[in-house]
Amino acid sequence: MPALVNYSGDDDLYPMDLGRLYAIASNFNVYYPPSKRARIRAPFNSETLESEQDQKPTIEVLPDECLFEIFRRLPGGKERTSCAGVSKRWLMLMSSISKAEICKPASSDIEMNPSNEVRDSEGDDGYLTRCLEGRKANDIRLAAIVVGTSGRGGVGKLSIKGNNSGCGVTNVGLSAVGRGCPSLRSLSLWNVSSIGDEGLIEIAKGCHMLEKLDLCQISSISNKSLIAIAEGCPNLTTLNIESCRKIGNEGLQAVAKLCPNLQCISIKGCPLVGDHGVSSLLASASDLSKVKLQSLNITDFSLAVIGHYGKSITNLALSDLRNVSKKGFWLMGVAQGLQKLISLTITSCQGVTDASIEGIGKGCSNLKQICLRKCYFVSDNGLVAFAKTAGSLESLHLDECSSITQSGIIVALSNLKSKLKSLSLVKCKGIKDIEMEESMLSPCMSLRSLTIKNCPSFGSASLAMVGKLCPQLQHIDLTGLYGITDAGLLPLLENCEAGLVKVNLTGCWNLTDNIVSALARLHGGTLELLNLDGCMKITDASLAAIANDCLLLNDLDVSKSAITDLGLAVLSGAKHLSLQVLSLSGCYDISNNSVPFLKKLGRTLEGLNIQNCNSIGRSKIESLMESLWRCDILA
Repeated sequence: MPALVNYSGDDDLYPMDLGRLYAIASNFNVYYPPSKRARIRAPFNSETLESEQDQKPTIEVLPDECLFEIFRRLPGGKERTSCAGVSKRWLMLMSSISKAEICKPASSDIEMNPSNEVRDSEGDDGYLTRCLEGRKANDIRLAAIVVGTSGRGGVGKLSIKGNNSGCGVTNVGLSAVGRGCPSLRSLSLWNVSSIGDEGLIEIAKGCHMLEKLDLCQISSISNKSLIAIAEGCPNLTTLNIESCRKIGNEGLQAVAKLCPNLQCISIKGCPLVGDHGVSSLLASASDLSKVKLQSLNITDFSLAVIGHYGKSITNLALSDLRNVSKKGFWLMGVAQGLQKLISLTITSCQGVTDASIEGIGKGCSNLKQICLRKCYFVSDNGLVAFAKTAGSLESLHLDECSSITQSGIIVALSNLKSKLKSLSLVKCKGIKDIEMEESMLSPCMSLRSLTIKNCPSFGSASLAMVGKLCPQLQHIDLTGLYGITDAGLLPLLENCEAGLVKVNLTGCWNLTDNIVSALARLHGGTLELLNLDGCMKITDASLAAIANDCLLLNDLDVSKSAITDLGLAVLSGAKHLSLQVLSLSGCYDISNNSVPFLKKLGRTLEGLNIQNCNSIGRSKIESLMESLWRCDILA
């Protein structure tokens, strides 16, 4: 029985040890066939044996209706769990019994057997979490979960992922959840094609405490399911719908009308969802704080409604809205309804232009974070106009905004210099080295984090300018800037007055040991993370500088560099160094001789990556794993 009670979908349900189940339920008056055939001493007579077997009484001859009446009169969860382990038929019958259909013991029965009062916990706390994935996602396992947890507070969070064609979760299994898990608060269904409206309707009938519902890539469900959920689950606060092609405006209108506590909504790739459904949600759900709309057939009207009624929205994400023009985004901003908006993310929306981004800046006075991805029509003029009006902005992220140049970034920084803390530029091809007079540069004293990733035209001249603009930097990420050199990075390091804490130089293959030595000398007292992955000119001299000057370093990545066993020997000898993560992937000059040094470093290591270190033998790796059993080793 414990195997079934504690069942979480990770073990095989059948075959089971029925002997243990019989022993647990020995006080229950049910006939069980003998586990061993009796020895036959008389001469064998097949006709006599068949007639005896025909006359033999057995509970299995009872129809399902009779067994149902018997099972719902069982005194507690322990007995129900024991009977469910007898056969699949009994399990499925037991899972079809709802809480309301279970007969409560009479008061006289309780007095005769007072142990029943403390034997089972029949509360509906719903604190248990279960997840079924891939082949394990089927009706049998789901029924076992329902029955096994019914006496322990019930399942509160259930997730079903994957498509097991042929024997996956169907409406039968989901109906069992609806009947047996009244305390269910969170349900996630991902890529379960065999589920339809019938199963979700049963969930709506039995799980009135449901607060979160995720529906992803379920083509069979329609508005009928969503309407039933809205009617039966008024406490719904979070709804995520993705790639459900039969769900449209009617279902969303029901949710808007009947779920007053809705706080988070995410809709992606539903072709039947249009302006009527989205506008109903925004106009009716007064507590809606997080909204994500992606790949929908909505127009300027929906964004105007968001701008007018979104008074409680704090996080807004809009992606791939092809039918929304620049007028829609402009109306969303100037409507003055998004006063509580803190975070805004816009991806692949052609309607985002200079005028619309300026309108957003004027209408969202408390905006702290903005992320623009693949917004090709936003230029320097729009960015500067936005920066002048967005006085509360703390984080600016630009990804593949090719019309923005370095001049626009510098002017925007001068307008955001009092509060901006983080600036991220990713794949912005318009960022190029340009000459600017120092009189035009206004330092941004508030900036603490700078990320410039995969901007191929960003070189050493631009990096030196950044050092003068941002003297208080603590986090630097320059991934993929293969054009920068030691001479370009050194002024930035020298101008960082606050002390660098995290430095990521992945793929900067022109950097040498000289810049690492300067970094360790200038910022060794504050540096905690250093990533030199792919810096092929880095040698043992860099490890020696790190060992001598870096006092707080706990994460070091020197993958695909030119370090050798000698460098690791020096690093392991640094008594003040307490590395927690060390990555040496692709360092071909590291051999078996480095194993003693790695063991010494392993006293504090929690993660070690020695993948593609082909000079280390398999036996040495096994010895290392045995010694550093607390460390997570990738080899």
